[in-house]
Amino acid sequence: MDIGKYSTIVEIPVQWGDMDAAQHVNNVVYLRWIECARVELFRKINGHSLQKDSVGPILAWQECKYISPVIYPDTVMVGIRITEFLSDRMVTETKIYSKENMELVAIGRQMTVAYDFEARQKAALPDHWKIYK
Repeated sequence: MDIGKYSTIVEIPVQWGDMDAAQHVNNVVYLRWIECARVELFRKINGHSLQKDSVGPILAWQECKYISPVIYPDTVMVGIRITEFLSDRMVTETKIYSKENMELVAIGRQMTVAYDFEARQKAALPDHWKIYK
């Protein structure tokens, strides 16, 4: 597992209720796991808060490639890292691993926009986001 190269890693226990009629974790749950990792990344970037001052992150786009099904009981490890900075957004990559099977189960990419919640508009990417990797 190459999870060690990710700046933020979260472990999440799989819940019985995460499974669907096909008897594996529903696809939307993978996106919630990725969201948990993204929230933790921004808490690190912004000093234990999702936003600093009035500027915070807004998810603009995401994709997820499902590689292997996950079933209860298990724990997943979700790693997230920043792969690219643009003027008003950044791209992150996530990998989800099953601890039970010690295998990669999904890969995701996300684009997050800097948003000024007071001005209600996109903002330039804050400098303190750019130095975190």
